[in-house]
Amino acid sequence: MFERPRSGERAILVHVDFPGESEPEDLLEFTDLARSAGAEPVATVTASRNAPDSKYFVGSGKAETIRELLLAEEAELVIFNHELSPSQERNLEKLFSARVLDRTGLILDIFAQRARSFEGKLQVELAQLRHLSTRLIRGWTHLERQKGGIGLRGPGETQLETDRRLLGNRIKQIHKRLEKVRSQRAQGRRARNRAEVPTVSLVGYTNAGKSTLFNRLCAADVYAADQLFATLDPTLRRFDLPGFGPVVLADTVGFVRKLPHELVAAFRSTLEETLEADLLLHVVDAHDPERQTRIEQVNEVLADIGASAVPQLMVYNKIDLSGEPARLLRDTEGKVTRVWCSAASGEGLDLLESALCEYFMPDQVRGWLHLPPGAGRLRAMIFKTGEVLKDEPDPAGGWWLEVTISGRELDDLYRREGLEYTLQPDRDSADVAGAAQAP
Repeated sequence: MFERPRSGERAILVHVDFPGESEPEDLLEFTDLARSAGAEPVATVTASRNAPDSKYFVGSGKAETIRELLLAEEAELVIFNHELSPSQERNLEKLFSARVLDRTGLILDIFAQRARSFEGKLQVELAQLRHLSTRLIRGWTHLERQKGGIGLRGPGETQLETDRRLLGNRIKQIHKRLEKVRSQRAQGRRARNRAEVPTVSLVGYTNAGKSTLFNRLCAADVYAADQLFATLDPTLRRFDLPGFGPVVLADTVGFVRKLPHELVAAFRSTLEETLEADLLLHVVDAHDPERQTRIEQVNEVLADIGASAVPQLMVYNKIDLSGEPARLLRDTEGKVTRVWCSAASGEGLDLLESALCEYFMPDQVRGWLHLPPGAGRLRAMIFKTGEVLKDEPDPAGGWWLEVTISGRELDDLYRREGLEYTLQPDRDSADVAGAAQAP
């Protein structure tokens, strides 16, 4: 169904600079992608052109150079850092007598290797089939055979037409299965909405440290490695946010520049976790000199899937490598917009949790409360609703609690119990005036 390089296959990499399109880090990322797919780059060919050649993409002279290098290095595969048309791919394979893979095919191959869940495999297969549907004419003679026989008029159906029909049927089947998965995800989101549990989705450029941050916050064991697209299948975990309560944290696939349209379309149901999230944690590699470019590319993909309007909190990760201190940055209205932290060392994660609490509880208050002996139910509700930092009994049988809690929810709790309260800034200044009393 889909030709993909075997592990350790020797490959020639081809990168062409076009005016106003290429950036210096393009070639480095391309090499990382090839290695992530299991290829062994043995040579890199670069060229500059004003426009792609209609036949060979790189021009006949450069194509001949690649062919000679292919023979000299005994390579078996040529990978282009660009999207090739079906005819260009066919012409190059005929010239090289070797397999040719474009950037879309390369990323599809990586995704095929990393998919683990049923949904992930279906989505990858759908993207592969869409990509393959435009490349059925490969110069293979069997594709031009025709089916005929007794009782059939005319030449019959060509093998190529048969392949296209079977391909279309399989795509329809996958769409139906993915639609079921999509409805299951929607049902899960409705259940979370009924329980008023907010969803926070991790997004960012691939290899920015999303999975490491996810594991640190949720005490999970999601696979994390220093490679592109280490995580493919979406993972959701419950995260108890101190001072607030349960939050659903979603770890999603990392983005990359020029993400193939086939993948964006195929993974739309997975990316809906991002689209339906209450907040996006946009994880950025603080150590990456091109981090601003990465931010822009992620925002472009978010716009493609319709998630550009979802609120974002920028998380600058890997400060253990960049040497920057853990800190918060607020806008003119006092809202936290950026957090610097390290998922690997844990430095600054308390600031991230504090920023999340501020977002979900903008009316958060902190101080000391005095509860009389008969307020045991109120005390239990305060423990459940907010964060109790200190719990000290008093001689009369009551309690002094240092709390961090939503002011609105605290008002509701006391009103339900028919009590009034005074929130004291510290324990030493608290007196009888801070005690809960009947109105």
